[in-house]
Amino acid sequence: MPIAQEPSLTFQPGGAAGGTVTADGTWQVHALAHRKVIKALSARLDQAHKAGNAQWDLTAIDSMDHIGAQLFWQAWGYQRPASLKLAPGQEEFFKRLEATGKLELPRTRTHHMDWVTTLGAGILHFAEHLQGFVKLIGQVTQDTWRFLKSPLRGPWKEISANIFHAGFQALGITALVGFLIGVVLSYLSAQQLRNFGGDIYLVNLLGMSIIRELGPLLAAILVAGRSGSSITAQLGVMRVTEELDAMLVMGISHGFRLVLPKVVALAISMPLLVIWTDCMALIGGMVSAKIELNLSARYFIQKLPDAVPLANYMIGLGKGAVFGMLIALVSCHFGLRIQPNTESLGRGTTTSVVTAITVVILADAVFAIVFNGVGF
Repeated sequence: MPIAQEPSLTFQPGGAAGGTVTADGTWQVHALAHRKVIKALSARLDQAHKAGNAQWDLTAIDSMDHIGAQLFWQAWGYQRPASLKLAPGQEEFFKRLEATGKLELPRTRTHHMDWVTTLGAGILHFAEHLQGFVKLIGQVTQDTWRFLKSPLRGPWKEISANIFHAGFQALGITALVGFLIGVVLSYLSAQQLRNFGGDIYLVNLLGMSIIRELGPLLAAILVAGRSGSSITAQLGVMRVTEELDAMLVMGISHGFRLVLPKVVALAISMPLLVIWTDCMALIGGMVSAKIELNLSARYFIQKLPDAVPLANYMIGLGKGAVFGMLIALVSCHFGLRIQPNTESLGRGTTTSVVTAITVVILADAVFAIVFNGVGF
């Protein structure tokens, strides 16, 4: 097999004639594949093309393929130069390039009403998800009635395992975030209250904001990002590995063994996590209040029951239970809809977390409107 010679290009300026361009070597793809070679040749081809009516001599090229011919064709501006010398066998390449001409893609027509189609598709997609979510709620309701009729045959182990994973293992992150939020909120509130001489009202501000709103919302967002994604990924992997199909073949209900335990577990775990997050946030607030306003922990604890009526505490616990069930339902909904491929698994997990957080915030807004006059 002959050894490929490095392709080269020589340009000799010739005054009014434009000069002479001589090419030699091997102009094939394996010889042109080197980055330095193609970069140097492209620069020389551009220089020769700018010279004007140059004489091109390609007879010294020992071998050429379509890639090498395409380089010359692009340098010539997609047409033959006035003076061109070719070796036998090279004419065929340039005839084909002449017959092909420039590649012109058809212009895509823009429709002014495309947004209507996009909006309609989005509405139909949302309606499909809403229908599936309502069906899932109905299935969970039936499974709950089945569980209540025969509790001894219920999925107690699955419920216990989900309480451990979604509740106990989330104590660390909720405590850290709750404590830091309490410190930040107390620090900023103390700076503002000091200007108006309202230092003693810091307990009222922290108690109401944390126990009624921030505690349940923080715990729900953390659980949605932590446990919600885990639930969706778990069901998605079971879909990819065909475990869900195997359960149906064996007559095992997805709702009774997979969805119901997660809903019950989060409904139990979330109120407990809300209590834990409230406590850590109030502790952080007490620490910051002691540093900023010199309010003792004893005063803080004594003032808190009077500053926050019991109804706010019960609303916070109710929020926790509702948020937990919504997170579990949304996560299971998207987990069961994942297709058996990895791309759908990643996309479904991301969508599940975003949707769960959005649903939690919407539910919190509904609570604020419904219980507007309660707890004050």
